[in-house]
Amino acid sequence: MAEHTSHLLSKPSFQQLIDVLRSSGYRVVGPIVRDGAVVWDTVQQTGDLPIGWRDIQEPGRYRLEQTGDDRIFGVVHGPQSLKPFSFAPRESLLTIERTQNGFATTPTIPQSEKVAVLGARPCDVAGLAIQDRVFLRDAYADPYYQARREGLFLVTVHCTRALSTCFCASMGTGPRATSGFDLALTELPEGFVVEAGSSAGEDILAKLERRPATKEAINAANSRIASCAKSQMRALDTSHLPQALYDAHEHQRWDDVAARCLACGNCTMVCPTCFCHAVEETPDLDRQRSEHTRLWDSCFTQEHGYIHGKNVRPTIKDRYRMWLSHKLASWIDQFGSSGCVGCGRCITWCPVGIDLTEELPALLKPDARNTNRQT
Repeated sequence: MAEHTSHLLSKPSFQQLIDVLRSSGYRVVGPIVRDGAVVWDTVQQTGDLPIGWRDIQEPGRYRLEQTGDDRIFGVVHGPQSLKPFSFAPRESLLTIERTQNGFATTPTIPQSEKVAVLGARPCDVAGLAIQDRVFLRDAYADPYYQARREGLFLVTVHCTRALSTCFCASMGTGPRATSGFDLALTELPEGFVVEAGSSAGEDILAKLERRPATKEAINAANSRIASCAKSQMRALDTSHLPQALYDAHEHQRWDDVAARCLACGNCTMVCPTCFCHAVEETPDLDRQRSEHTRLWDSCFTQEHGYIHGKNVRPTIKDRYRMWLSHKLASWIDQFGSSGCVGCGRCITWCPVGIDLTEELPALLKPDARNTNRQT
């Protein structure tokens, strides 16, 4: 964090950030506690945020606890990434109406809304950048995604606390965000070290009551972020990818994990980068009008594997192998990076606690069946 771009915003002044964003035309969204989890929702004041709360996440386990302190962003993340803000879980793409001479189609491009997201974590900012490569690639930008994406203003919070399921440090996506944000905050007891990452961020920052961050505050922020990285209990070695995962296509471990996997699709729903979707047609009762809708889907569902009357991934083994191989191997060939940002959500929200930081190393070890044959 460069000293000349760093400022200090006191905690009592945090409300001003919300007020300035709102007066600039943004709907301000932040993490709130609801039904035992942290979810995104509109916020109007600092008190709406999960002050004093923190999350405990382990394989197949999630809970919140109140610490009684004054930390505003003590919760690392909930089940929702930034994905729903640009890639809607369900959206109408176009309507089709009968006319005298045939039919007419009308695209239903959403109106761009200015949304400021408070508390976006670095792994999720990295996930959004991957989604950008998927949906905004070259000349084939998805206009529905683009309309929502253009209105986003991201206030990221560098992580100073890691969950047991986090492994962003090994993926190069955290705990510090290096790009993709408008403002970045590091929470300290006395306030926030703030830096701008865009011209829009600089405009907002200029309207806040802040003072230059001292060298001590900057060093404290850097130290907390570094300690967060060192504290991570999980890591993923991607140095042999993608080829090593292609070579493991017939590995026995796929059978082992398939015996545990429920094919529920939770991992794909909470993943910041998964983009599988389906489309459906909904005609009205007199069949004069139909709506063409896109909705999130998962490669773990049986229906997703049907192509021209045949299911190309009929078993759970096929579907899990498809998901992990795409995420960590063929995604690199397609988009130039892994499809995993190390947020750990797929580990937390898997009902049986399947952990890809355990599965990948197991798949890269020699297959026991082949070893037994050789001996």
